[in-house]
Amino acid sequence: MSMGQYGHRRGMPRVMSILGQHDIKASFFVPAVVAQLYPGEQRRVSDEGHEIGMHGWIHELNSLLPPEDERDLMMRSADTLELITGARPVGMRTPSWDFSEHTLSIAREMGLLYDSSLMADDSCYELMQDGDRTGVIEIPVEWIRDDAPYFSMSVTAPLRPQMSPEDVFSIFLREFELAYSEGEMFQLTMHPHRIGYRSRIWILEELIRVAKSKGDVWFATHREIAEHASTAL
Repeated sequence: MSMGQYGHRRGMPRVMSILGQHDIKASFFVPAVVAQLYPGEQRRVSDEGHEIGMHGWIHELNSLLPPEDERDLMMRSADTLELITGARPVGMRTPSWDFSEHTLSIAREMGLLYDSSLMADDSCYELMQDGDRTGVIEIPVEWIRDDAPYFSMSVTAPLRPQMSPEDVFSIFLREFELAYSEGEMFQLTMHPHRIGYRSRIWILEELIRVAKSKGDVWFATHREIAEHASTAL
């Protein structure tokens, strides 16, 4: 629990400082319980122009829930984030990218614009259900472009960080460079309680500097990306 608190105390201020210095808006996917614990943080994120999306109620696994419970928690999550920030979420990232057979139907019922939990492509695509178009844009993720697999640690399992920050940066950079050469999207997932440490936070800033040096990179929130993709797909 204290590791999670570190993300609020030190990680988020460092992340927000870097984004502010470079005038970049980002998307933050926040479990509803976290938003309730730190409502001032969420309001600041929203007030500074960033997007806040759904990330479950308390980081539960959807595939282990009865469908009625999954629906209830998704609805309550959206209500809670809207109550705290004043803006209803238009997209979601399921906790642990865990997608049940009911998740998409619930997302459609809620009228969500996008999901960002699946891994079928490098760039956006529209989700299909039973052969029909859903209008829900998928902004795909990947464990390769996520800081958690490289920097996670568990005291109850043989899980320890095995790679240096320099090695992780190299992977992210190669992903970005090829995405840029292909003229496509580079999507990156970071956690304040993973990337926010003194020896790691430079990765975020250096990636921003490299991208900005290209001169024609669009930095966008997931909502902006989904809105753009919905007109092109």
